[in-house]
Amino acid sequence: MAKISNPWPNVDAHSGALLVHYGMEEYDFYTVLFGVARSLGTLSSLIWDRMLMMPIERPKSLTTKAIKEHIQEQVGEANLS
Repeated sequence: MAKISNPWPNVDAHSGALLVHYGMEEYDFYTVLFGVARSLGTLSSLIWDRMLMMPIERPKSLTTKAIKEHIQEQVGEANLS
């Protein structure tokens, strides 16, 4: 038996187990569901980046307070020019 360099399953393995647990047994749709979920995450990140006038980047965890402060700074800078 060949050794596996990375024996840990990816997130899809856990997602698949949850889908089976909740009764989703149409296995042909699993790949589509995983792809849609990842696409929505990427799209939401891009929307926030555009809304906050930030360059495209890897998403960070921000509190609502931090987002409001950033927006107020952007509005203040816009009013100065």
